[in-house]
Amino acid sequence: MGSHADDRYYVPHESHWPVVGSAGLLFMMVGVSIWLNGSDPGFWVMLAGVAIVIFMVTGWFRDVITESVGSMYNAQVDKSFRMGMLWFIFSEVMFFAAFFGALFYARNMAVPWLGGDSNNFFTNFVLWSGYESTWPTNGPGEVGGDFTVMGPMGLPLINTVILLTSSVTITIAHHALIAGKRGILSTFLAATFILGFIFIGLQAYEYVHAYNDLNLRLTTGIYGSTFFMLTGFHGLHVTLGAIILLVIWFRVLKGHFSKDKHFAFEAAAWYWHFVDVVWVGLYIFVYWL
Repeated sequence: MGSHADDRYYVPHESHWPVVGSAGLLFMMVGVSIWLNGSDPGFWVMLAGVAIVIFMVTGWFRDVITESVGSMYNAQVDKSFRMGMLWFIFSEVMFFAAFFGALFYARNMAVPWLGGDSNNFFTNFVLWSGYESTWPTNGPGEVGGDFTVMGPMGLPLINTVILLTSSVTITIAHHALIAGKRGILSTFLAATFILGFIFIGLQAYEYVHAYNDLNLRLTTGIYGSTFFMLTGFHGLHVTLGAIILLVIWFRVLKGHFSKDKHFAFEAAAWYWHFVDVVWVGLYIFVYWL
Protein backbone atom coordinates (compact mmCIF):
# COMPACT_ATOMS: atom_id res chain seq x y z
CA MET A 1 0.00 0.00 0.00
CA GLY A 2 1.58 3.24 -1.10
CA SER A 3 1.07 6.59 0.58
CA HIS A 4 -1.79 8.74 -0.63
CA ALA A 5 -1.24 12.16 -2.20
CA ASP A 6 -1.75 15.08 0.16
CA ASP A 7 -4.43 16.58 -2.10
CA ARG A 8 -6.59 13.47 -1.78
CA TYR A 9 -8.48 12.42 1.29
CA TYR A 10 -8.38 8.84 2.50
CA VAL A 11 -11.88 7.42 2.91
CA PRO A 12 -11.85 4.57 5.43
CA HIS A 13 -13.56 1.30 4.69
CA GLU A 14 -16.86 0.34 6.25
CA SER A 15 -16.43 -0.45 9.94
CA HIS A 16 -18.51 -2.31 12.47
CA TRP A 17 -16.73 -0.73 15.44
CA PRO A 18 -19.11 2.24 15.89
CA VAL A 19 -22.03 -0.18 16.24
CA VAL A 20 -20.10 -2.32 18.73
CA GLY A 21 -19.14 0.77 20.73
CA SER A 22 -22.73 2.02 20.79
CA ALA A 23 -23.92 -1.33 22.12
CA GLY A 24 -21.27 -1.24 24.83
CA LEU A 25 -22.22 2.27 25.92
CA LEU A 26 -25.88 1.24 25.99
CA PHE A 27 -25.10 -1.70 28.27
CA MET A 28 -23.03 0.56 30.51
CA MET A 29 -25.75 3.21 30.78
CA VAL A 30 -28.53 0.70 31.48
CA GLY A 31 -26.36 -1.23 33.93
CA VAL A 32 -25.35 1.85 35.92
CA SER A 33 -28.96 3.06 36.01
CA ILE A 34 -30.22 -0.29 37.31
CA TRP A 35 -27.36 -0.62 39.80
CA LEU A 36 -27.86 2.86 41.25
CA ASN A 37 -31.52 2.03 41.77
CA GLY A 38 -30.62 -0.84 44.08
CA SER A 39 -30.61 -3.83 41.72
CA ASP A 40 -27.42 -5.91 41.95
CA PRO A 41 -27.65 -7.41 38.41
CA GLY A 42 -27.13 -3.90 37.11
CA PHE A 43 -23.49 -4.12 38.20
CA TRP A 44 -22.90 -7.12 35.93
CA VAL A 45 -24.71 -5.44 33.04
CA MET A 46 -22.41 -2.45 33.51
CA LEU A 47 -19.33 -4.72 33.51
CA ALA A 48 -20.55 -6.33 30.29
CA GLY A 49 -20.79 -2.87 28.75
CA VAL A 50 -17.28 -2.01 29.93
CA ALA A 51 -15.95 -5.25 28.40
CA ILE A 52 -17.64 -4.48 25.08
CA VAL A 53 -16.22 -0.95 25.03
CA ILE A 54 -12.71 -2.24 25.79
CA PHE A 55 -13.09 -4.79 22.98
CA MET A 56 -14.23 -2.01 20.62
CA VAL A 57 -11.40 0.38 21.54
CA THR A 58 -8.79 -2.36 21.20
CA GLY A 59 -10.04 -3.51 17.81
CA TRP A 60 -10.64 -0.05 16.39
CA PHE A 61 -7.26 1.31 17.42
CA ARG A 62 -5.58 -1.83 16.09
CA ASP A 63 -7.12 -1.13 12.68
CA VAL A 64 -6.10 2.54 12.78
CA ILE A 65 -2.52 1.65 13.76
CA THR A 66 -2.34 -0.90 10.95
CA GLU A 67 -3.53 1.69 8.44
CA SER A 68 -1.13 4.29 9.81
CA VAL A 69 2.02 2.14 9.64
CA GLY A 70 0.85 1.00 6.19
CA SER A 71 1.22 4.60 4.95
CA MET A 72 -2.47 4.91 4.13
CA TYR A 73 -2.79 8.34 5.75
CA ASN A 74 -1.69 11.67 4.33
CA ALA A 75 -1.53 15.27 5.56
CA GLN A 76 -5.30 15.71 5.19
CA VAL A 77 -5.99 12.76 7.47
CA ASP A 78 -3.39 14.00 9.93
CA LYS A 79 -5.17 17.36 10.02
CA SER A 80 -8.53 15.71 10.67
CA PHE A 81 -7.00 13.64 13.49
CA ARG A 82 -5.67 16.82 15.10
CA MET A 83 -9.00 18.58 14.80
CA GLY A 84 -10.79 15.56 16.25
CA MET A 85 -8.42 15.38 19.23
CA LEU A 86 -8.77 19.10 19.91
CA TRP A 87 -12.57 18.84 19.89
CA PHE A 88 -12.36 15.78 22.13
CA ILE A 89 -10.22 17.64 24.67
CA PHE A 90 -12.62 20.58 24.46
CA SER A 91 -15.51 18.24 25.30
CA GLU A 92 -13.49 16.99 28.27
CA VAL A 93 -12.91 20.57 29.39
CA MET A 94 -16.68 21.11 29.34
CA PHE A 95 -17.16 17.81 31.19
CA PHE A 96 -15.02 18.94 34.10
CA ALA A 97 -16.31 22.51 33.88
CA ALA A 98 -19.77 21.14 34.68
CA PHE A 99 -18.43 19.40 37.80
CA PHE A 100 -16.47 22.42 38.94
CA GLY A 101 -19.64 24.43 38.32
CA ALA A 102 -21.58 22.05 40.56
CA LEU A 103 -18.98 22.53 43.29
CA PHE A 104 -19.17 26.31 42.91
CA TYR A 105 -22.97 26.30 42.99
CA ALA A 106 -23.15 24.08 46.07
CA ARG A 107 -20.46 25.96 47.94
CA ASN A 108 -21.29 29.57 47.07
CA MET A 109 -25.02 29.50 46.40
CA ALA A 110 -26.91 26.46 47.75
CA VAL A 111 -25.18 26.22 51.14
CA PRO A 112 -25.55 29.95 51.96
CA TRP A 113 -29.18 29.79 50.84
CA LEU A 114 -29.92 26.84 53.14
CA GLY A 115 -28.12 28.65 55.94
CA GLY A 116 -30.45 31.62 55.62
CA ASP A 117 -28.35 34.46 54.26
CA SER A 118 -29.64 38.02 54.23
CA ASN A 119 -32.00 37.31 51.32
CA ASN A 120 -33.27 33.90 52.44
CA PHE A 121 -33.62 34.05 56.20
CA PHE A 122 -36.95 32.19 55.92
CA THR A 123 -35.13 29.08 54.66
CA ASN A 124 -33.04 28.73 57.80
CA PHE A 125 -35.72 29.83 60.23
CA VAL A 126 -38.48 27.50 59.01
CA LEU A 127 -36.90 24.64 57.05
CA TRP A 128 -33.49 24.09 58.62
CA SER A 129 -33.43 25.88 61.93
CA GLY A 130 -29.93 26.18 63.34
CA TYR A 131 -28.14 25.06 60.18
CA GLU A 132 -24.85 26.89 59.72
CA SER A 133 -23.80 27.59 56.17
CA THR A 134 -20.15 26.60 56.48
CA TRP A 135 -17.94 24.64 54.09
CA PRO A 136 -17.27 21.75 54.06
CA THR A 137 -20.69 20.52 55.05
CA ASN A 138 -22.84 17.40 55.11
CA GLY A 139 -25.84 19.48 54.32
CA PRO A 140 -28.81 20.09 56.63
CA GLY A 141 -29.25 17.39 59.23
CA GLU A 142 -25.67 16.13 58.88
CA VAL A 143 -26.62 13.60 56.22
CA GLY A 144 -23.50 11.46 56.46
CA GLY A 145 -22.57 11.89 60.09
CA ASP A 146 -19.37 13.37 61.44
CA PHE A 147 -16.42 13.32 59.08
CA THR A 148 -12.91 14.70 58.70
CA VAL A 149 -11.91 16.82 55.72
CA MET A 150 -9.23 15.51 53.36
CA GLY A 151 -6.46 18.08 53.76
CA PRO A 152 -4.08 19.31 51.05
CA MET A 153 -0.92 17.93 52.62
CA GLY A 154 0.30 14.35 52.61
CA LEU A 155 -0.90 12.17 49.74
CA PRO A 156 -2.66 14.97 47.79
CA LEU A 157 0.56 17.01 47.76
CA ILE A 158 2.63 13.98 46.80
CA ASN A 159 0.22 13.20 43.96
CA THR A 160 0.45 16.80 42.78
CA VAL A 161 4.23 16.55 42.61
CA ILE A 162 3.94 13.23 40.78
CA LEU A 163 1.63 14.59 38.08
CA LEU A 164 3.63 17.78 37.60
CA THR A 165 6.77 15.68 37.27
CA SER A 166 5.04 13.48 34.70
CA SER A 167 4.32 16.56 32.59
CA VAL A 168 8.06 17.22 32.53
CA THR A 169 8.94 13.63 31.60
CA ILE A 170 6.42 13.48 28.74
CA THR A 171 7.77 16.79 27.40
CA ILE A 172 11.34 15.45 27.51
CA ALA A 173 10.16 12.31 25.71
CA HIS A 174 8.49 14.43 23.02
CA HIS A 175 11.63 16.48 22.40
CA ALA A 176 13.67 13.27 22.29
CA LEU A 177 11.35 11.88 19.62
CA ILE A 178 11.78 14.99 17.50
CA ALA A 179 15.56 14.81 17.97
CA GLY A 180 15.64 11.12 17.05
CA LYS A 181 16.95 10.03 20.45
CA ARG A 182 14.88 6.89 20.88
CA GLY A 183 16.61 5.67 24.02
CA ILE A 184 15.73 8.86 25.90
CA LEU A 185 12.26 8.74 24.33
CA SER A 186 11.46 5.25 25.62
CA THR A 187 12.99 5.92 29.07
CA PHE A 188 11.09 9.12 29.81
CA LEU A 189 7.87 7.84 28.23
CA ALA A 190 8.05 4.82 30.54
CA ALA A 191 8.70 7.13 33.47
CA THR A 192 5.57 9.07 32.57
CA PHE A 193 3.11 6.18 32.60
CA ILE A 194 4.79 4.66 35.67
CA LEU A 195 4.23 7.95 37.50
CA GLY A 196 0.63 7.85 36.31
CA PHE A 197 0.05 4.38 37.74
CA ILE A 198 1.74 5.41 41.00
CA PHE A 199 -0.69 8.33 41.17
CA ILE A 200 -3.64 5.97 40.78
CA GLY A 201 -2.28 3.62 43.44
CA LEU A 202 -1.85 6.46 45.92
CA GLN A 203 -5.32 7.79 45.16
CA ALA A 204 -6.81 4.35 45.80
CA TYR A 205 -4.99 4.29 49.15
CA GLU A 206 -6.35 7.78 49.86
CA TYR A 207 -9.89 6.57 49.18
CA VAL A 208 -9.47 3.64 51.59
CA HIS A 209 -8.15 6.04 54.21
CA ALA A 210 -11.06 8.42 53.61
CA TYR A 211 -13.68 5.68 53.96
CA ASN A 212 -12.18 3.82 56.92
CA ASP A 213 -10.54 6.58 58.95
CA LEU A 214 -12.20 9.88 58.04
CA ASN A 215 -15.79 8.70 57.44
CA LEU A 216 -15.54 10.67 54.21
CA ARG A 217 -17.69 8.81 51.72
CA LEU A 218 -19.76 9.38 48.63
CA THR A 219 -22.79 9.59 50.90
CA THR A 220 -21.23 12.23 53.17
CA GLY A 221 -23.51 15.00 52.03
CA ILE A 222 -22.66 17.50 49.34
CA TYR A 223 -18.98 17.67 50.32
CA GLY A 224 -18.49 13.91 50.00
CA SER A 225 -20.36 13.68 46.72
CA THR A 226 -18.48 16.56 45.07
CA PHE A 227 -15.13 15.34 46.44
CA PHE A 228 -15.47 11.83 45.04
CA MET A 229 -17.19 12.98 41.86
CA LEU A 230 -14.33 15.31 40.91
CA THR A 231 -11.40 13.21 42.13
CA GLY A 232 -12.95 9.96 40.93
CA PHE A 233 -13.59 11.08 37.37
CA HIS A 234 -10.14 12.64 37.26
CA GLY A 235 -8.63 9.38 38.49
CA LEU A 236 -10.47 7.55 35.71
CA HIS A 237 -8.97 9.94 33.17
CA VAL A 238 -5.48 9.45 34.60
CA THR A 239 -5.96 5.67 34.37
CA LEU A 240 -7.01 5.89 30.73
CA GLY A 241 -4.18 8.29 29.98
CA ALA A 242 -1.59 6.00 31.57
CA ILE A 243 -2.90 3.03 29.59
CA ILE A 244 -2.71 5.08 26.38
CA LEU A 245 0.88 6.06 27.16
CA LEU A 246 1.70 2.41 27.84
CA VAL A 247 0.38 1.47 24.38
CA ILE A 248 2.37 4.32 22.83
CA TRP A 249 5.47 3.03 24.64
CA PHE A 250 5.01 -0.44 23.15
CA ARG A 251 4.68 1.19 19.73
CA VAL A 252 7.90 3.10 20.34
CA LEU A 253 9.67 -0.16 21.16
CA LYS A 254 8.40 -1.58 17.86
CA GLY A 255 9.96 1.34 15.99
CA HIS A 256 6.78 3.30 15.28
CA PHE A 257 6.79 7.10 14.91
CA SER A 258 9.31 9.41 13.29
CA LYS A 259 10.29 12.98 14.02
CA ASP A 260 7.89 14.16 11.30
CA LYS A 261 4.99 11.73 11.76
CA HIS A 262 4.00 10.97 15.34
CA PHE A 263 0.54 12.39 15.91
CA ALA A 264 -0.56 9.46 18.10
CA PHE A 265 2.26 10.37 20.50
CA GLU A 266 1.28 14.04 20.38
CA ALA A 267 -2.38 13.24 21.03
CA ALA A 268 -1.44 11.17 24.09
CA ALA A 269 0.80 14.01 25.32
CA TRP A 270 -1.96 16.58 24.84
CA TYR A 271 -4.36 14.41 26.82
CA TRP A 272 -1.81 13.90 29.59
CA HIS A 273 -1.14 17.62 29.93
CA PHE A 274 -4.89 18.15 30.09
CA VAL A 275 -5.38 15.76 33.03
CA ASP A 276 -2.42 17.43 34.77
CA VAL A 277 -4.01 20.87 34.44
CA VAL A 278 -7.34 19.54 35.72
CA TRP A 279 -5.58 18.11 38.76
CA VAL A 280 -4.03 21.49 39.58
CA GLY A 281 -7.54 22.97 39.59
CA LEU A 282 -8.76 20.07 41.72
CA TYR A 283 -5.95 20.45 44.20
CA ILE A 284 -6.67 24.15 44.63
CA PHE A 285 -10.48 24.15 44.77
CA VAL A 286 -11.16 20.76 46.38
CA TYR A 287 -8.23 20.25 48.75
CA TRP A 288 -6.99 23.75 49.57
CA LEU A 289 -9.98 26.12 49.49
